Amino acid sequence: MEPTTSRRITVTVNGEAIEYDVDARRLLVHFLRDDLSLTGTHVGCDTGNCGACSVIYNGVLAKSCMLLAVQADGATVETVEGLSPDGQLTALQQAFSDHHALQCGYCTPGMLMSATALLRENASPNEEEIRKALQGNICRCTGYVNIVEAIKSASGGES
Repeated sequence: MEPTTSRRITVTVNGEAIEYDVDARRLLVHFLRDDLSLTGTHVGCDTGNCGACSVIYNGVLAKSCMLLAVQADGATVETVEGLSPDGQLTALQQAFSDHHALQCGYCTPGMLMSATALLRENASPNEEEIRKALQGNICRCTGYVNIVEAIKSASGGES
């Protein structure tokens, strides 16, 4: 077995500065879930295809299963837990509930992070723009219609 190399990183997660020793090969998704207990970031495919592990990394949507934790040194990471630090649902989260935009819930954190990134970039997306923004997220339960409607509603668009 090869010796592992540990490295101290400093990362801001959901507004909190964190210093942590991580193995050089540790994925960001496992650092978030296992080391920081932020289990809203889900492990789905481990190949970057499903979007369940989506986070906002330095202001850009990213799949945390495709990043090493050491790459986050000096970065800012937002997870689904950081969307409502006061415990109150955001307009987007409430819209997901109101529009029944989740069933099993496994994809929901990734969908919420993708939608959050979209709405920050485009406050009034049309349906085509919403669907394009969700391309990197797989949902096996809902068929996406209610998810799209929830995002439209949260943006103030018709639903």
